[in-house]
Amino acid sequence: MEENSTTTQRIEKSVVVKHGGAAGGGMVYILGVIGAVAYYVGQAASLGDGFIGVLKALVWPAFLVYYALQGLQI
Repeated sequence: MEENSTTTQRIEKSVVVKHGGAAGGGMVYILGVIGAVAYYVGQAASLGDGFIGVLKALVWPAFLVYYALQGLQI
């Protein structure tokens, strides 16, 4: 019996996925949205105002940054 003299090599690749940093900011955003929805819907006088309040709650960081930068103008 003859043995096969070819050698097979196995190449293994590993992928490292690091999670960090961004998760904390996302949680702060979600908590802010929940608080904003509670505030805007609580202040709403009609269903339409409540719907607009939910939309405002989703984009409140944009308003925050806009007015913060506007306040920094000299």
